[in-house]
Amino acid sequence: MKFAVRYYTKTGNTKRLAEAVANELGVEALPISEGLNEQADILFLGNSYYAFTIDPEVRSFIAGLSKDKVGKIVNFGSAALLNSTYKKVKAEAAKVGIPVDEKEFHCKGEFKALHKGRPNEDDLKAAREFARQYK
Repeated sequence: MKFAVRYYTKTGNTKRLAEAVANELGVEALPISEGLNEQADILFLGNSYYAFTIDPEVRSFIAGLSKDKVGKIVNFGSAALLNSTYKKVKAEAAKVGIPVDEKEFHCKGEFKALHKGRPNEDDLKAAREFARQYK
């Protein structure tokens, strides 16, 4: 099974989760700006809500993916106020014919005075455990 981990972050929270997931899978966590040049049976895609939707860069990244190169996407991320981006990512992935796994990882993320210190060590451990089920 070939894995890839890509993420988009403005605060660093999702990067920390991506590194935990990638470490568990034995791959490198890279920002979406690096693109996806390799084949991936499973692409772990980290992202969050910005202004109540996924960032246009995340939309563009997904639009540039090929179902010949990516078997499926596993969504993960953090957010201070809103729930996961699963539905938004799934809708974008459907446009390019890539399925999104029904399981995802989501936790609270620090933003200004909210959820100080999150994701914390417990969140990072949970992210690693989540990734482990795909090995």
